[in-house]
Amino acid sequence: MDTFSLKIIASDRIFYDGRCKKLILPAPDGEKGILANHENMVIAVNVGIAKMQQGEGQWTEIAVGDGFAEIVNNRVTILVDTAERPEEIDIRRAEEAKERAEEQLRQKQSTQEYHQTQSSLARAMNRLKLSQEKRWNL
Repeated sequence: MDTFSLKIIASDRIFYDGRCKKLILPAPDGEKGILANHENMVIAVNVGIAKMQQGEGQWTEIAVGDGFAEIVNNRVTILVDTAERPEEIDIRRAEEAKERAEEQLRQKQSTQEYHQTQSSLARAMNRLKLSQEKRWNL
């Protein structure tokens, strides 16, 4: 099966730079699948779990933040706020962030603060979801 070049760039580092067979991204209107020789386009990426297949049967799940993906000439570049593997997630810290965001939602906030808090809550819940899935699949 053909592969394509994949580069995942988070705000703090280059998360991945290599070849990929299949890629599934969380998008506003559902999951988007990308294979080799995909049509050129730009896709919005939502907070969620992305999946990439590097080799036969080797799937890697990644907790990603908001961003976008650009597909051009069999190269995919993904720019996201955050990108983490399940083993990189500090469960205690994610639970504290979730509790903090839930508490802030109970308080009066401006519209901007409300949306920032919603984003924080979504990221924390996404991290917890991925880390718990991996714990049960051991």
